[in-house]
Amino acid sequence: MTTRSPKSILFVGGSGVISHASVARAVALGHRVTLLNRGRSSQRPLPDDVETLVADATDHDAVDAALAGREFDVVAQFRAFTPDHVSRDVLRFAGRTGQYVFISSASAYQTPPARVPVTESTPLANPFWQYSRDKIACEEVLVRASRENGFPMTIVRPSHTYDRTLIPTTGGWTDVARLRAGRPVVVHGDGTTQWTLTHTEDFAVGFVGLLGNPLAVGDSFHITGSHAPTWDQVYRWLAAAAGVDEPELVHVASETIAKVLPDVGPGLLGDKAHSMTFDTSKLAALVPEFRTTITYDEAAVEQVAWYDAHPEAQQVDAALDAGFDKLVEHARSL
Repeated sequence: MTTRSPKSILFVGGSGVISHASVARAVALGHRVTLLNRGRSSQRPLPDDVETLVADATDHDAVDAALAGREFDVVAQFRAFTPDHVSRDVLRFAGRTGQYVFISSASAYQTPPARVPVTESTPLANPFWQYSRDKIACEEVLVRASRENGFPMTIVRPSHTYDRTLIPTTGGWTDVARLRAGRPVVVHGDGTTQWTLTHTEDFAVGFVGLLGNPLAVGDSFHITGSHAPTWDQVYRWLAAAAGVDEPELVHVASETIAKVLPDVGPGLLGDKAHSMTFDTSKLAALVPEFRTTITYDEAAVEQVAWYDAHPEAQQVDAALDAGFDKLVEHARSL
């Protein structure tokens, strides 16, 4: 395992799906961890020995007041989504941190990719999803600050990272409810698209391994696993975890789903509809212990068990449910 001297690390966020396991790993490795967030998450317990500063990450005056001129070896920014926010961070943290780590997104890569596996040199371009274009614009701010002023940035691009609470299918728990009721579930495309899924605990190994690493400063890395099942496999593993032996999977064109469920469209057409596999050799060169240890056939069991133990989280989205019925009817009429 790669080890370094303890660092003072500020996580902006820290209690979300992607970040919470990284906080736990950083603490376990002896780093001094401070969180800045709204302090409202109860689904993901964090270690007792973290310091918490309470502020909305989008309220810049509140953030400045909470930080009160403090300095950190590393700042890990999980809650910035616009170039204006990142520009404020560049001004805020210049001279106050040895490394600013920005969480971008693998959806920023060329979509659909001209070739796979995707590497860090794959062009950044996503005509389908504003979220991805905003992340690209954020990266451009940081690259310019690095080149012109030596701002010590590192860019990290996660792909589909999940924990026990985040079911990766289009409907989430709504899909599980449909499966258990013997109703069909909608799978985009023909179900054979390969999709890289990364468990948050595996992500944490790669992410924390980059923190405080001088070789990571001024560079970009995606942190994705090597586990890339088809969507049919994902739905069948979820069904098996829910106790359904023979699920009815109805395949519908992604463009049709986007028309019927416009809120789903950008993330589907701009991300999940395309086969995406990644070359992680650049990350592994700096963090050799990084690898996939948790695959979704195992994780689906953990997810369903968590939801069964938390009935308050078993929320069926009525609009999605109705949209799925309409899509199934459409598919059966063809």
